[in-house]
Amino acid sequence: MEELETSKAWYVLQAYSGYENKVKQNLESRAHSMNMEHNILQVLIPEEEKTEEKDGKTKTEMEKVFPGYVLVEMIMSDEAWYIVRNTPGVTGFVGSHGAGSKPAPLLPEEVDQILRSMGINPRKVEMDLEIGERIKINDGAFAGMEGNVTALETEKGKIKASIEMFGRETNAELDYNQISKID
Repeated sequence: MEELETSKAWYVLQAYSGYENKVKQNLESRAHSMNMEHNILQVLIPEEEKTEEKDGKTKTEMEKVFPGYVLVEMIMSDEAWYIVRNTPGVTGFVGSHGAGSKPAPLLPEEVDQILRSMGINPRKVEMDLEIGERIKINDGAFAGMEGNVTALETEKGKIKASIEMFGRETNAELDYNQISKID
């Protein structure tokens, strides 16, 4: 599996439950101190916002989506694998069969779904857009229509656009990959 050595992919680490943040911290500092930032790229703990009402007070907190698991984006090499595997709090990789076998990475669709649920745009599509600019919608419920950009959410890879529908202005939230600029 030669392509495994040079391509970056996301892997799932098992960690002691409740130690996910510590594992993230340890892994980031080890990647830095061992000069492996070119192999160990990102460490994420999938979380989502949870709102709870208790005693008439609304409380919002971040809740782990997969307690006991940490995601790491890395270029798999023997050295990177060794560093990650031997990070304090890490009990192993998901998808590894033990006996020194390298783990299987997550599928791109799985990663996209997890990142989207966290409000992160999985595929950073660079698009040079400005508010007021005309766009054409190529995909989704409004495919074939045109609109004006009303807001940019570059971090999420989304825009808000005003579209004329049935003689009225309608607002729509669209992903970058659903639109194209009209020159």
